[in-house]
Amino acid sequence: MARRRPLRGLAFGPCLHRRSARFRLTALYCCLFFPSGVVLVAITYVVIVLTQSPEHAGLAPHDASPGRHPGTTLTIAHRLTLDPREFLAGSCIVLLAMIGASVLLGWLAAGRVLRPLRVMTAATRQISERNLHERLALTGPDDELKDLGDTIDGLLARLEAAFGSQRRFVATASHELRTPLMLNQTILQVALADPGITLDSLRAACQEAIEAGKDQAQLIDALLILARSQRGLDHREPVDLPAVVNDTLDAHRPAAAARGLQVDAAIGDATAPGDPRLIHRLVSNLADNAIRYNITGGRVEVTLAASATDAMLTVTNTGPPVPPDQVSRLLEPFQRAASDRTASPHGLGLGLSIVADIAHAHQASLEVRPRPGGGLTVTVGFPACPPSAPDLDSTRRPG
Repeated sequence: MARRRPLRGLAFGPCLHRRSARFRLTALYCCLFFPSGVVLVAITYVVIVLTQSPEHAGLAPHDASPGRHPGTTLTIAHRLTLDPREFLAGSCIVLLAMIGASVLLGWLAAGRVLRPLRVMTAATRQISERNLHERLALTGPDDELKDLGDTIDGLLARLEAAFGSQRRFVATASHELRTPLMLNQTILQVALADPGITLDSLRAACQEAIEAGKDQAQLIDALLILARSQRGLDHREPVDLPAVVNDTLDAHRPAAAARGLQVDAAIGDATAPGDPRLIHRLVSNLADNAIRYNITGGRVEVTLAASATDAMLTVTNTGPPVPPDQVSRLLEPFQRAASDRTASPHGLGLGLSIVADIAHAHQASLEVRPRPGGGLTVTVGFPACPPSAPDLDSTRRPG
């Protein structure tokens, strides 16, 4: 025996389950019209009943003059009388007709009001990653619907920029990763193709391959940190910024001394909420960038100052002049200044990009300015940790 299908499987189930906004607006309009009509009919009915009482019903018999025949008065009163039941029945018929008219008018009015939404829905459904350049570009009065269309256009613009940045990042990362892989392959092929290969030459080729692999691992690690910082923070905790800055400077002093750079630091007390490892990478990238893209015998200045609202970290270095129009480009992945690319071939071009993403993940401000004499000044403003709540037991008076 076949089992009966439940009612929700019938064809009219989705129609009853999903009601359009136009249907809801029409129903709301009718629900507002119907009680208003009922109240109006009820008030009119009460007024008719009260006016047909003996003291208000036309010319009463005792008001007739002595010379007038009594039948005349009764006839006039009868002509002025309106039967309340007939009035109520006629009013109900008119009310039902008006409800039908209100349904039709409400349906048409709701359709006209919701027409821009249908246009936006149809246009948005046709937009994909291949035509993100298209916009709704709504025209008409500056109302809530136009604001919604402008908001969607702004969202599409941000998506287009994000997709474009992702495509450039993937293409550039693929190129950057391909270089060390091809280098390793070339080193090993040359060593194996040598008919007079010795143990020392093979050891030297393997050492070169290991060094190339270190660069590749460093690039992959930088890409992972960049992706992690773009994803956001999973947790926040108070970070001791002076300890992070001092540890970073101690680790970079040998590289600075090797290039004859003078490192000056003015470190104040400051604490910021965030991820300690990401903040340590931010400070390390700033120090590495200041040392790597510098001139021999140059200078690096690091300052950390705190206020009631933020903690400002500033790293300034001497170096080759940077055009002001190139500063924003340096914050993009795998971007370097033209002179720096030849001067420092070991740079990955991810340092400032990682700094920008980590600062954004920590809701910190980032400002990069070129120095008049050459080099950059990078300032990161971390939001200060909120003050801890006072101990109520210690401030409460005894007794």
